[in-house]
Amino acid sequence: MRLVFFGTPQFAVPSLERLLAHPEFEVLAVVTQPDKRRGRGNDLSPSPVKTIALAHQIPVWQPRRVKKEEEALEQLRSSQADAFVVVAYGQILSQEILDMPRLGCINAHGSLLPKYRGAAPIQWSLYHGETETGITTMLMDAGMDTGAMLLKATTPIALLDNALDVAKTLSTQAADLLVETLLGLEQGTIDAIPQDNEQATYAPLIQKSDYQLDWTRSALALHNQIRGFYPNCVTTLRNTPLKITATVPLEGANLSSTATLQSIQQAWDATDITAAAPGTIVALLKGHGAVVQTGQGALLLQEAQLAGKRSQQGWDFVNGTRLQIGETLGHG
Repeated sequence: MRLVFFGTPQFAVPSLERLLAHPEFEVLAVVTQPDKRRGRGNDLSPSPVKTIALAHQIPVWQPRRVKKEEEALEQLRSSQADAFVVVAYGQILSQEILDMPRLGCINAHGSLLPKYRGAAPIQWSLYHGETETGITTMLMDAGMDTGAMLLKATTPIALLDNALDVAKTLSTQAADLLVETLLGLEQGTIDAIPQDNEQATYAPLIQKSDYQLDWTRSALALHNQIRGFYPNCVTTLRNTPLKITATVPLEGANLSSTATLQSIQQAWDATDITAAAPGTIVALLKGHGAVVQTGQGALLLQEAQLAGKRSQQGWDFVNGTRLQIGETLGHG
């Protein structure tokens, strides 16, 4: 099967590598976003997908607007691909492009559609406290993740999983499911199932304001925000920006799944605290970190990073800052 692969970030790399290694597929070319300037030197840097394509000597096309550039459209037309495979590419494809391949454009989306259509499905599924997510392959149409569904694979979300953890799992799952989907389409063994639009939810682009921590929210809601938008959630300590990158909600969550969580639960159960306003440090759990009062329940700060400093584990952060009970965290 002749394929053109569209993808850009690390999430798409396992899918490209799996297709390149499979004897039933020939990847004719890779379409990826233009190189971006990164780092202190502001040097142009290729996307992870481009790096893999070049290592395999696959032609790379990098149109700034794929649906507008005639050269790119002609390259796609002349490829005579059986399918275009799209994984986290980052541009919207026109109907003209969608109609080019014999089998259509096949997308692997990081949610169980029709839930979490849009740009950031992994992040928002964590934010909303989902305990399960997965990959859906679909036949793309002109809408935003509205195409008919082909196959699904599910994966559980554990209490301490963050967006990076889930993305790593789903990127491998996407690679497996794409192979199964493409072979099934070629063999005619997969039926496309329309999405129920009434069940749809959306996962929009994340805004800078989404990173701000409001300590009047519940401990579980804050925990889900921090792991969902990892590693960018921010508050302040002593008028200095403070990133919170890992937490444990101490009430209303199952803390028996690992020895570490059991140890945290035991230390918390043995701690006496007095009532305090949201954002107040109410306890210092030895070996674990500081505990913050929230609008509902308490939250252990398991990993934190002051502006200009390196990230620290919770107890190292307590010792390094000489944090005291009664100090308060504010808005970022």
